[in-house]
Amino acid sequence: MDVKRAKAIYEAKDNIPVRLEGKPIWIEHVDEANGMATVQLGNNPLDTHTVRVDRLEEVHKLQ
Repeated sequence: MDVKRAKAIYEAKDNIPVRLEGKPIWIEHVDEANGMATVQLGNNPLDTHTVRVDRLEEVHKLQ
């Protein structure tokens, strides 16, 4: 994923599924200047990590 898409997902009103290494995450913050994102793993608000946005994968639902 690129920085612009990560930022768009973060700002979206809809819930857009994203994964990190196959695990569901929530994007908490996007650092556009450095290409990094702070993400929450699963439903645990204390389990956050800062990772490169190119490690994030948007989950596309089948129509």
